[in-house]
Amino acid sequence: MEYGLLGLIILIADIYAIYQVFTSSASTGSKVLWTLGILIFPVVGFIVWLIAGPRGSSARV
Repeated sequence: MEYGLLGLIILIADIYAIYQVFTSSASTGSKVLWTLGILIFPVVGFIVWLIAGPRGSSARV
């Protein structure tokens, strides 16, 4: 059961990251690469996106 819950949390985090990538102001090529990275490597892709991913118009300062 605990693996199912962990998988659900990772799925929700990845969906959030992909949504943020699509709504960012990055180029289309960057969006495609970030989305593929998140889909192919769900956990590592999400962590890398948190650190270095494209930011939307409301970037953190």
